[in-house]
Amino acid sequence: MSEREIFLVGLSHKSAPIEVRERVALTGDALKAALGELRSTEGVSEAMVVSTCNRVEVFVHAQADEPARRFFTSRAADAGAHLYVKQGVDAIRHLFRVSSSLDSMVVGEQQILGQVKEAYGLASAASAAGSYFSRLCNRAFATAKRVRNETDIGKGATSMSQVAVELVEKIFGDLRGRSILLAGAGKMGALSAKALQVLGADRILVTNRSPERGQALAAQVGGTFRPWDELTKLLVQVDVVIVSTGAPTFVLTRDMLHAAMKARRHRSICLIDLAVPRNVDPACAELGDVYAYDVDDLERVVSSTREARRGEALRAEAIVEAEVMAFAKEREARAALPVLAQLRRHAEKIARAEAERTLAQVGLKLDDKGRKSVEAMAQAIVNKLLHGPTARLKEAAASGDTSLPGAAAELFGIDHEPHEATSAESEERSAGNGAGRASAAASERS
Repeated sequence: MSEREIFLVGLSHKSAPIEVRERVALTGDALKAALGELRSTEGVSEAMVVSTCNRVEVFVHAQADEPARRFFTSRAADAGAHLYVKQGVDAIRHLFRVSSSLDSMVVGEQQILGQVKEAYGLASAASAAGSYFSRLCNRAFATAKRVRNETDIGKGATSMSQVAVELVEKIFGDLRGRSILLAGAGKMGALSAKALQVLGADRILVTNRSPERGQALAAQVGGTFRPWDELTKLLVQVDVVIVSTGAPTFVLTRDMLHAAMKARRHRSICLIDLAVPRNVDPACAELGDVYAYDVDDLERVVSSTREARRGEALRAEAIVEAEVMAFAKEREARAALPVLAQLRRHAEKIARAEAERTLAQVGLKLDDKGRKSVEAMAQAIVNKLLHGPTARLKEAAASGDTSLPGAAAELFGIDHEPHEATSAESEERSAGNGAGRASAAASERS
C-alpha cells in the first residue's frame, strides 16, 4: 500500500470558462454530500472542497489523485481539459497562495481567506477533514495573515463586487440619480451596496427571496426593499442590476429582459452577474441596449489593479515560499516519528525480555528495590543506545532526507508503515517521557 500524499485537482478563472465552472460548483447540501462521497472513497483519509465564483478545487490526503479528478469528470464530461493537478509541496504552495489572495482575479482581495476558512470548517464538520488538514489549513491561514500584515497587497484592494460597482461608474459616470437594483442579499450584494454608497448612488432598491434578509440589507444601505415577485416590474424602473443569489439557475431570462426593454422604450440597462452558477441568461446580451457582464468579463477591469500591486505581490510570494518550506520540513520530520516510535518499542521489548530473564534467574535473591533497579538499568541502556539514532533521524527528516527512516527500519528489522502523525507524535512523546523518568531513576540509584 502506497503512502498518502496531499493532492489538489481544480479549475479556476485562469483555466476554465464560466460555463464549465458553474457546472461543477457546489454549495449547501450538495457540497456536504460530495465531501462524504470523497471521504468514503478507498484510499482517501481526508478531503476538502473550495468552491467560489472563480474556482472549484478539491484537496485530498490520499494515495492517488483519481478520486479528486472523478469529482469533476462525473459532473462535467469536458472538465478534464481544464483541470490542473498538483501534489505534495506544490499543492501546499497553491493553498497558501490562494488563501493569501495571490491567485485571485483581484490580487489582494479579502474575501478568499474567509471562503477557504468556510471550506475547511464545512469539511471538518462533515468529518472529512482531520489532523493533517487541520495543521495544513491553520498554517495557510497564518500565512495569509502574515501577507496581510507585512505587505501592502491589500491596500486599496477591491472585491469582485466592488470591481463590478467601479465598472458601473465607468459606464454611467456620476451615479447620482441612477436607480440600482440589488437582486440578492448575500455577501456579494452587501459589499456591492456599500461600494455603491461610496460612489454616490442615492437610489438603491433591494429584492430578495427572503424578505427578512432583503429588508435588513436595504436598511443597512439606506435603500428600499421590494418583494421578489416584483422583479419583472423592477427591471423596467432601474438602470443597473447587480445579481448575486444562491439560485442554481437563471433568475433573469432573455424573455424577461425582452419584455422589460419594450416597456423601457429601449432605454439602456446594465446587468452584472456575480453568481456562479450564473443567474443571468447570457442570451440577454444579444438584446439591443442591454449590457450584460459576468465574473469573467470583470477580468479586463482588474488588469491595471494587478499590475499596480506587482511589487507587493513579489514580497507576498516570498512570505508564502518561506512558510511552505517551513511546513514541508515539519511534515518531513513527522515522517520519521513512526520509525522512531517503532524502533523504541522494538528495543524496549527486547530490554524487557532480557530483564525478565535475568530476574527469573536471580529474582529470589533480590528485594523489590533490586528488581526495579534491574528494570531501570535495562531501560537506561535503551535510552543511551537510541539517543544518537533518534537525533540523527530527526535531523535527516528536517533536512529533507527521507531515505534514512526507511534504511533504519530495514536495518533493525521493523515494519515501515505510515501512521497518523498525531498517533506517532503521541507515542514518541510518551516514550520520551518514560525514557526520561527511567533514566532519572537509574541515575539516582547509581
